[in-house]
Amino acid sequence: MSDKRGRSSRPGWQQEIAGERIKLLFRQAEEEFSRHPERSDSYVELARKIGMRYNVRIPKELKVRFCGSCRGFLVPGVNSTVRSNSRSLSMEVKCHICGETTRMPYSKEKKNKTDAGE
Repeated sequence: MSDKRGRSSRPGWQQEIAGERIKLLFRQAEEEFSRHPERSDSYVELARKIGMRYNVRIPKELKVRFCGSCRGFLVPGVNSTVRSNSRSLSMEVKCHICGETTRMPYSKEKKNKTDAGE
């Protein structure tokens, strides 16, 4: 008997379904935001819970769509402000609900990729 205690992993097909459901919930949150913003927040919360239960990461493009502090669904120009900061090479997303600012770094393309013609 082994003394090591590891995480139990879910089968691949369950993780794929969980990823699809996360994307579907974010799509529904976007559609419902104009009529029911509080419903959009609950969709984001459900997506987070699915991700935690099935050990599936939320994709980066969707992770920008909710506040890390208050967990509210963010729509740029409505309840959030998105700016690029060239000094720190990051994108700043400010939530108008709680006032929290999230910074996501970005980097310029490396010279090797541009020289190779890719």
